[in-house]
Amino acid sequence: MTHHPRARLALAALLPLLLAACGSGAESGADAAPSPGSPGPARAEPGETPDATTFTKVPGAPLDSGDDADGTVLHPSKPQPVLDKPGGTVIATLPARQLGGPTWVPVVETSGDWMRVLLPSRPNGATGWITGRADGLRTARSPYTVKVDVARRTLTVRRSGRPAGTWKVAVGAAATPTPAGRTFVMAQLKPSKPQPSPLIIPLGAHSATLDTFGGGPGTVAFHGWPDASAFGRAVSHGCVRVPADALAALAKVPLGTLVHITG
Repeated sequence: MTHHPRARLALAALLPLLLAACGSGAESGADAAPSPGSPGPARAEPGETPDATTFTKVPGAPLDSGDDADGTVLHPSKPQPVLDKPGGTVIATLPARQLGGPTWVPVVETSGDWMRVLLPSRPNGATGWITGRADGLRTARSPYTVKVDVARRTLTVRRSGRPAGTWKVAVGAAATPTPAGRTFVMAQLKPSKPQPSPLIIPLGAHSATLDTFGGGPGTVAFHGWPDASAFGRAVSHGCVRVPADALAALAKVPLGTLVHITG
C-alpha cells in the first residue's frame, strides 16, 4: 500500500462542535443535553455549489449503492468538481482538505475514467462522481476495513481480510442511534486535553435523528471513553465509544478507509 498522511491535529476550536453529538465531555457516562437554538448544517445559497464537507448538505447527491469496493482511496490535491453521474451535473466541490488535514475519500465504483466516491456531507451515504482525467488526483489502497455491529455492540478491525481485533463498544441510544450504512474514516484529531479521549476519529456520517447538537453538525466519530462500564451498551448520541486498545488499532487505519455500520 502507498501510505498517506493522517490528520492528527490539535483542533481545539472544532472539536467541541464535532463531538457535541457524542456527549464526549460528560464525566458521568451520560451524554450532555443539547443546546437550544443551535444552527443546522451549513447550506449553500441558491445556485451555489456547496463544498463537500462534514458541515454541509449536498442536494441531489446519489446515495451509496453498497457495491463492492477494493479499498481504493482518493485525495484531491486541489478542489475537484463532483457530479451526480459521469458527465452529468456538478453538485458539489470536493476540497483538498478536511478538518485541518488532507481529504481522502473511498472509491466505491468506477465507470471508464470516472470514479464514484463517498462524500462526508449529509445525507448519509451521499456519493458523487469525479473524473480520473482531472489534474491533482492521488490514489492509494487501504488494506483495512472497519465494521461496527450495532446489535452486538462490537467493533472489528480487519487488515487484508484478516481480523486484527474485535472489541465491545458503546453505541447510540435508542432515541439517537448510530446510523447504519457505509461510511469512512474522515480525519484523526488530537484534542489539546486528552480526556475523555486522546484521539478523535470523525467519520463521514451524521446522526440520523439530530440535525445539529451543541452547535455542531452532528458528526459521528470513534473516540475513547474513560468509563469501561459503557462498553456493550447503547448510551451515546450516535458516536461509538471504544476501549483504549481499540483506539490504538483504529489509529493505524488510513484516512478514507471504509467503515461498515450494521444494525
